[in-house]
Amino acid sequence: MARKTAAPPPAPHSRAARQAAAAAPAPRTSRRAQFKESYQLVREDDRWIAYKLIGVALAVFAVGLVVGLLIGHWIYLGFIGLLGGFVLASIYYGRRVTKAVNHRLEGRVGGAAGALMALRKGWTVDSGIAATRNQDLVHRVVGRPGIVLVGEGAPTRLTHLMANEKRKHARVSPDTPIYEVLVGAGDGQVSIAKLPRHIMKLPNNLDKKQIGELKRRLKALESTRQQVPLPKGPLPKNVKLPKTNAQR
Repeated sequence: MARKTAAPPPAPHSRAARQAAAAAPAPRTSRRAQFKESYQLVREDDRWIAYKLIGVALAVFAVGLVVGLLIGHWIYLGFIGLLGGFVLASIYYGRRVTKAVNHRLEGRVGGAAGALMALRKGWTVDSGIAATRNQDLVHRVVGRPGIVLVGEGAPTRLTHLMANEKRKHARVSPDTPIYEVLVGAGDGQVSIAKLPRHIMKLPNNLDKKQIGELKRRLKALESTRQQVPLPKGPLPKNVKLPKTNAQR
């Protein structure tokens, strides 16, 4: 009886090997690796971060311990102070991470798109729906307020680009409120650090059904133009963007 031989593995550069590599799930980053990466990012912005975290935790623990000694429950309140110190140190660390990320995004092309990723569930962010060859970008956020057009770049060039995008969106959905936000440090502009919170504070004008209908209308708009090919994260400086229909 003839034995069945196993099929040889595909060649490393064959089409089957490339398809198998593409289908393989991306390795998940462990929490330890994520913490290490975020800690290195914060430490570049604040080299005393470790001492500050320890100081916050010890200060809360000391307050709980002292109060416990005064009322005769030092073990219980000392334990509560220890847990409270860990929680407050974690909160402080999270804020420092956010500040370090925003500091790195400031002044970089595509930085606003990175900041918009902090928006929670219920928001749809489309990065780079319009651009110029001078690295001026317009991003779109859809949520309960309606449509939010976020522009980053030179205000003089963004004026025409934002007006053009507002006109296109108003033509597709005339009854939907459209907000315009310019990212920067000038008058009437919003910094990257305050961008997500600024958008979330906008008034709620649409319900879930209206948002779904709005997204269907926007799909028709996007099918008529070429999407700006933005890589993940901020773009390096001195990069020219390809010319697309969005610039017209």
